[in-house]
Amino acid sequence: MLTKCSLIALGLGMALSAFSMPALGQSQSGVVAEIAGRKVTADELEDKEAGKLLQAKYKYYLAERDALDQYIDDQLLEMQAKKEGVTLDELFKRHVAVHVPEPTEDQLRFYYEGVQTDETYESARPNIIETVKQLRTKKARDAYIADLRGQYGVVVELNQPSAHVEVANAPRLGPENAPVQIIEFADYECPYCQKVNEDLARLRDQFGSQVSVVYKDFPLPMHPLAAKASEAAHCAGAQGKFWEYHDSLFQTKRLQTSDLKQQATALKLDLAKFDQCLESGEQVASVKKDANEGKRLGLQGTPSFFINGHFMSGAIGYMKLRDTVLQELGAVTTAKKQSAVLAPNDVEKK
Repeated sequence: MLTKCSLIALGLGMALSAFSMPALGQSQSGVVAEIAGRKVTADELEDKEAGKLLQAKYKYYLAERDALDQYIDDQLLEMQAKKEGVTLDELFKRHVAVHVPEPTEDQLRFYYEGVQTDETYESARPNIIETVKQLRTKKARDAYIADLRGQYGVVVELNQPSAHVEVANAPRLGPENAPVQIIEFADYECPYCQKVNEDLARLRDQFGSQVSVVYKDFPLPMHPLAAKASEAAHCAGAQGKFWEYHDSLFQTKRLQTSDLKQQATALKLDLAKFDQCLESGEQVASVKKDANEGKRLGLQGTPSFFINGHFMSGAIGYMKLRDTVLQELGAVTTAKKQSAVLAPNDVEKK
């Protein structure tokens, strides 16, 4: 007899087999071509042509993840309805609809005042009621689905596409041997990067030495102040205060040259050395090196992340980052358990 967990595992397996496809169409051996007898592997192709492949694979991953999440939600609702002996409509009424209160007149008027429209309140009111109900229904449904996922022990093992990123000399917070390594390509003038810097701090507070954060510069062409700000952060780093200066840039959002020097003063840096470093372009090469790597990888915006090599991009919130870290920690734990099981067998064979 199938248990709850084995049922959902079966569902996940069906979902993955239904719409997953081998990366790049390679054979099981990983060979995708031969050139004068030399075998070309999928790994080699991905390494050499990452810029052409990474974004396309990420778009496919997003579509795949969306389909998988929908499949999981549908399976959970059907399983729970069967467990309670009710129809899906009855299940919805019992666990979702009851948590969707009717909006008050004050709430409707407040919503109306925030909408740019030439309609009168009386004319717009029916549409506002419907919109508010839809928003509240979605929120209640999402909360119920999240609860079901916890009850049934859902674990999503679909990984983001991955790529190798060089981190040898990049600034790092946390131990090099942390089980989860987060590499961020960012731009100090990017508002999403400014917001996600707070989320990364929360991750480090929550997971401690289990997570390390590596910073890579990727100043975008439309942000004229970003490249110089990156240089300034490296100039501060030359005096041992990269991360303090990095955080200051994201917090103050003040990036004019005079502001860069003022923040160096606030951090009590050696101003003569800082000014000489900034004005001479001493750190230009370091910034360009990161930017060129980002271009090689096909990055199109910031922030872009590689979490244990797995790529994700855009305005990613704290919950998505946290869930990805938890997924990676789970993978590490599973690998350790498998190694522990295999080890005695290896000893017996010897």
